[in-house]
Amino acid sequence: DLDQETGHYNEKCGVFGCFNVQKASHTCYYGMVGLQHRGQEGGGMVTGELSSTGDRSRFHLHRGLGLVTDIFTPDDIASLPGTSAIGHTRYSTAGGKTQLEGFQPFCVRYRIGNLALAHNGNLSNFHELRSFFEQHGVLLQSTVDSELFLHLISHSKRRSQLDQIFDAMTQAEGAFSCVIMTETSLVAVRDPNGFRPLCIGRIPKGGPDGGDGYVVASETCALDLCKAEYVREVEPGELIVIDRNTVNTGAFTTLRLPQKFGVSQCIFEYVYFARPDSLIFGDFVTKVRREHGRQLAREHPVPKVGPDSPPVVVVPVPDSAAHATMGYVEECLRMGLSCIQDLGFFRNPYVGRSFIAPSQENRDIKVRCKFNPMRHVCEGQIIVMIDDSIVRGTTAKQLIRLVMAAGAKEVHFRVASPPVTDPCFYGMDFPTKEELFANVHAGDKTAMAKWLGVESIGYLSPEGLVESTVRSSP
Repeated sequence: DLDQETGHYNEKCGVFGCFNVQKASHTCYYGMVGLQHRGQEGGGMVTGELSSTGDRSRFHLHRGLGLVTDIFTPDDIASLPGTSAIGHTRYSTAGGKTQLEGFQPFCVRYRIGNLALAHNGNLSNFHELRSFFEQHGVLLQSTVDSELFLHLISHSKRRSQLDQIFDAMTQAEGAFSCVIMTETSLVAVRDPNGFRPLCIGRIPKGGPDGGDGYVVASETCALDLCKAEYVREVEPGELIVIDRNTVNTGAFTTLRLPQKFGVSQCIFEYVYFARPDSLIFGDFVTKVRREHGRQLAREHPVPKVGPDSPPVVVVPVPDSAAHATMGYVEECLRMGLSCIQDLGFFRNPYVGRSFIAPSQENRDIKVRCKFNPMRHVCEGQIIVMIDDSIVRGTTAKQLIRLVMAAGAKEVHFRVASPPVTDPCFYGMDFPTKEELFANVHAGDKTAMAKWLGVESIGYLSPEGLVESTVRSSP
């Protein structure tokens, strides 16, 4: 499930929820658009409205393939009434790209009432839980681990629904940032390790009765689209209930999941996944990425050139390496090295993810249609290319070939994160270990550079990544 156009691994999804909001489907739609970068294969939304008697909430569900703007027409949005909603943007996982039964949010109606859930992450005890339910005759509708949360809740022997949700979350292991919509509340929960981000926002006087509305999102960039004020993060291991009491008093009901292994927030949210304008884990993404670039420059600066030679040209791989490149050039200049920053590629915005190569003979056609080198920037120059990470290396190799074909004198490659040698099983789509570039070459930098076709390659060290991330923190 690697993004074949950018050569990056992909975050599996984004989650959004809102409570006590006028036209909740509109707010949820905008929130999902803001989280589109976390999943582009499909998505869905569930809204809740009170019945005519006012004692039950009816749920309305719509899911589909593609981008949020493809899934929901104005008529679709209008057909989703209610003042509460949750939404999910999905990147393909187990269950297939076109099987809608595996798309979230998941809904269930059980003995207590309606329940809907959207989940970002991966359950490490998925196979154990799935085997348990299959042995007890439970009919599973998909192969997606997120569905198991609903079965854990509905099979809990606890009496209150909140206790059932809490009970289910204590049985889940791995990475999970969830939004859960009940008939009377919105619940936000984050695993005790805090692998994936989750935050809370407030829409002043956003409710139908003039009270405040509340939103929960994977990233703060989604709050901005909804004109919501940032309140705080959902802390690792925290379960938060937003209900009428919250609307009336501003207070949240909070429970704590048992802490087992300590906090382990995913550093690649900073490296690649999160949008640069988001605030996650207590710091702005763009600020951290610039600091990664500065540290990379200290460890692997631009090559030195003579006083009569033109400066080294530093170019980012579009678009996620832009902020690391800024920090890299700033630090190289501070160190007295001769370099300038420029844009080395034009990225064609009209070549989408669904673009199909017309011929298998041209394996790099997607990259060439998506990226075109700026010849006037590259010709006759020493180029340093910056990328945030490298997975298989095939896309990087193709981009390097394009730069050389555009007349570059020589190319050096710098990576603003350490070598990726093993897959991750906590909410990322990775190729197998045997396909990972750094693993294939056993960490041999000379072999890596030769395969890529560059003069040198330099990775940010693991120690440098941690130090620069901590150094950036307030």
